[in-house]
Amino acid sequence: MYRQTTHGIEITVRPEFLEEESAREQLRWFWAYTVIIANHSERTVQLESRYWRITNAAGEVEEVSGLGVIGEQPVLGPGDSFQYTSGCPLNTASGTMFGHFIMRLNDGNSLVAKIPPFSLDLPGAKRVLN
Repeated sequence: MYRQTTHGIEITVRPEFLEEESAREQLRWFWAYTVIIANHSERTVQLESRYWRITNAAGEVEEVSGLGVIGEQPVLGPGDSFQYTSGCPLNTASGTMFGHFIMRLNDGNSLVAKIPPFSLDLPGAKRVLN
């Protein structure tokens, strides 16, 4: 598990390799990742948008951004949390991801909640974060 707290917003990520969704002969390896967003601050926040930087083992970078996560823009009051699972295909057998969420405050301002860098590795492989 990977965890980082920014401005009282704790982001935890748990990646998992999905053998059944992967096709090595077609150069496709697939990971699911579960994200838990916990609001430890005293403010209500709404997840407005996301940004991901995905790097495969060959150093190729893909950047992904958009509104919300899995079609939702959850509102988290103090002490609330939100969990979702998504996926990431790669054309190499390993890679890394990191990013951030833009969280909107009630007063119209926003803050950046960092998503910790995490490793996408095959089971039993040594974890490497570059």
